[in-house]
Amino acid sequence: MNFHTLSVSITPSSSSSSLVPCTPKTYLCSNINNESSRVNSPAPSQLTTKRRCLFCGRRHFVEAATLATTLFPIKPSRATNNSDSDYDYADVLNQFHPPKPDWYEEFYAWVMNSATKSYEAEVAKYKSQVLSNLKGKALKILEVGIGTGPNLSYYANDSDVHVVGIDPNPKMEKYARSSARLAGLLLSNFEFFQAVGEAIPLSDASVDAVVGTLVLCSVKDVDLALKEVKRVLRPGGKYVFVEHVAAKDGTTLKIFQRLIDPLQQILADGCHLSRDTGNSIYKAGFSSVEFKTAFVSNASFINPHIYGIAYK
Repeated sequence: MNFHTLSVSITPSSSSSSLVPCTPKTYLCSNINNESSRVNSPAPSQLTTKRRCLFCGRRHFVEAATLATTLFPIKPSRATNNSDSDYDYADVLNQFHPPKPDWYEEFYAWVMNSATKSYEAEVAKYKSQVLSNLKGKALKILEVGIGTGPNLSYYANDSDVHVVGIDPNPKMEKYARSSARLAGLLLSNFEFFQAVGEAIPLSDASVDAVVGTLVLCSVKDVDLALKEVKRVLRPGGKYVFVEHVAAKDGTTLKIFQRLIDPLQQILADGCHLSRDTGNSIYKAGFSSVEFKTAFVSNASFINPHIYGIAYK
């Protein structure tokens, strides 16, 4: 494989108190391109909210009385612009991930657990490069869109590591717990919450690292999800990501992605094929962003991929 380097420098707007949406886009190539940039922006404002015990059908959240038993400080962020009323977490979940039939979520979780082995085998070399940076350096880790837990084996085989995984599909939990056990993670050090990236149920600056793989393609508000990632990271914390992004403009692959994007969103639980995710991460206000681009043959038209680390 041939390697070449592409340097990108982006200067954010001086008025950036808001964050730009994370839409994936990238370059169609079988090479790996080094891309890095340093971005300076003020720290995100502290978010506060009131706690409330909420039950919404099958969608349940932790009652305030049980919060003391959780691994990390739990405090729902105010992910919407509404302000003085109690934060209705279930409403936020329904807003960003409308309820689906149990059979669909069960089937989708089963598919993700059983039909992605060849993909995971190929992408392992990229995941290992970035996730290895967490070993011995991050003890409190949040994984957004943890799914069936395929990433846990890369960073969770340490008795001192504590992991909280969130996913909007509650049927993923049994698979994620199984993956945690196989990875060597103490089950007492693992928690799963049904939640979305746009409203992470953790307190400000409560984790050393956030992990997200193939997540920003399917969140409804990439901007807000990245803002939440920054909010829960402690100063100097790492956001480790692997995402698929849109092909380069003018290519046959990009035209094909645009044509099938609506169908992809229906079949793949909201997954978009034509987002400029790398650019969105650059503009999100992290102090430093470094990533590479790769083509994953097992992912077919869901290419290229970017993998890297953003530092708060």
